[in-house]
Parts: sequence; C-alpha cells; structure tokens
Amino acid sequence: MLNMAMVVTTTLVIFILCSQSVAILQKKLQLPSPVTGPESLAFDRNGGGPYVGSSDGRIFKYIGPNEGFKEYAFTSPNRNKTICDGLADFSAVQAKCGRPLGLSFNHQTGDLYVADAYYGLVKVSPDGANVTQLVGPAQANSTKFADGLDVDSDTGIVYFTEASTNFQLKDFQTLITSGDNSGSLLRYDPSTNQTTVLLSNLAVPSGVAVSKDGSFVLVSEYLSNRVQRVWLKGPRANSSELFMLLAGRPDNIKRNSRGQFWISVNSYLGPPGSPRRTMLPGGIKVTENGLILQIVSLGAEYGTQPASEIQEYNETLYSGSLLASYASIFTP
Repeated sequence: MLNMAMVVTTTLVIFILCSQSVAILQKKLQLPSPVTGPESLAFDRNGGGPYVGSSDGRIFKYIGPNEGFKEYAFTSPNRNKTICDGLADFSAVQAKCGRPLGLSFNHQTGDLYVADAYYGLVKVSPDGANVTQLVGPAQANSTKFADGLDVDSDTGIVYFTEASTNFQLKDFQTLITSGDNSGSLLRYDPSTNQTTVLLSNLAVPSGVAVSKDGSFVLVSEYLSNRVQRVWLKGPRANSSELFMLLAGRPDNIKRNSRGQFWISVNSYLGPPGSPRRTMLPGGIKVTENGLILQIVSLGAEYGTQPASEIQEYNETLYSGSLLASYASIFTP
C-alpha cells in the first residue's frame, strides 16, 4: 500500500508531466451590461440554462442566442432594484444586494439551491418567484461567507462550504494573504432542516462535489492547493483523507455524467508579491480515484483572470469566472 507522501508526490508528478490542451472558445454568453461574475453554472432538469449568478445579486437564465440571459431570481430578501441592478463592483452595497456564488439544482423537486456569499444557503422555487433562506444571518447557525455547493441527486441533501468565519467576500484580497483556516464543509438535510458540519479548519474551502454513488464528497481548499475527500458511506464513513494536491489554487468542482470531476485550478508564475507574477487559469479532469485524465488551459480565453469553474454538460464544456462579464462554451 502506498504511503501518503508517495501518493502526493505521484499526483504532483503526473500533474506536471501531463500534456495540456488549450481550450478553444466556441461562444461567449454575455451577461447584461455592466454586471459581471458568472462564478458558477447550473442546468435545470429540462436541460434549460445555464443559470448563473452575478455581481448585482441576481440569478440569470440563458434563454438562447436571440434573447440571451434573462433575470430569473435574486437572493436578498429586501433587495432594492434601484440600488442593486447593474452593480458591478464589490462595494459595501453588495452585502445588501446579495452575491450568488455556488449553484446546483435538485432535479427531483426543480428547486435551485444557491450559496450566497452574504445570505448563506438559499433555495429558489422552480418558477424563480419564491426564495427561502435556509442557513444564513437570519438563522442561529449563520454563515459569514458561503461559497461552493452541490446537491445529491438521490437524497436531495445539500453540501456547501463556508469559505471563512473571519472574512467576507468583500475582504477577499485580505483573506487570501491571511493564512485563514476557519472554513468548513457543511451538510444541509431538507427533510429535517438540520445543518451539520462535516469538516472544519479548512483553508478557504471553495468547491464541493458529491460522487455519483453518493459515497463521498470532495471539497477544495483554495489556500492549501488541495482537494480533500470526506467519506459518507461504507467502512470509511465519517472520515476524511487527502484526495489530491495541486500545483495551483483549486476553486469549484463539478461532476460529469460519467462520475468524473472537473476541478478549476488557477496557477501562478513568479514569486508572491512580484509585479510580474502571472495567473494561468485552467482546469483538470480526474477520475473518482484521483487519476488525471485531462488538463486544459483557459489562458487564451481569460488571459490572467481566474477561471472559477469548468463544467461538462451534454458533452459540452462550460466555464465561469468571478470577474468576467460572460460565461463561455468551449472545446479542449
């Protein structure tokens, strides 16, 4: 049996040596100007979408090439459209308008679950009209910075991350230099309305994805350059282990229909603090055992902007970014 040091070393060697492919942009799905930040994408049970969050607190649904994105819902319970609509920056107003980050549908009920950076875990009804705050500032078990999210398609259980209990999204630049490890992976059970902490003391947990059979969940740690696995079923249930150590900052994780995972990874060239330091956005596709199948570079698409998510849906690749004004469709 390989020890952990050998596993980590092997993973890094494979990651470094594996040849990269450059993603070829097929189409940009432009958000209504001037909003930005389709950080995560989701598709409904009828294949509609993608649905994306935006910098002004709204969730948009892509209708088609003629109509583009149309407003679907928003997460703030007291949102003022006059103040919020068109918000493009990370000002203090954004804490009042909401900031949807992680998105995932429960395909059995049609509900859209949202990890909002300021309002916590939110549920949106299938018609987009009714919004329920499930875990957030209004509840006793509040969150300060909800980030990533996934829904178990069989049980309806929601897994989501709290990036930090010390910082909010508006403090992100301070957060990434702080060495903060106050983040957590949480589980919300809609049948009991109970929230449970599965893993704590995480260094900015960003992405989360449940395995196809529901036996484990993956969670990325942005500041630790790693992905951990938490076992939910079987002989290792309620235990965690290192799944992968990466040569870059991992963000969102999305599972495809074959049970493989796409991990968004943003790497850096140059020493920290250097004015010449360059970001290389991209992503990797891995098996349930952590074997790297594919590495794609998104530098031609996003330049030095970070890619927050890569998702494979119906044999097509989509990407999102916290800073871009569009979501993308591309081929590797």
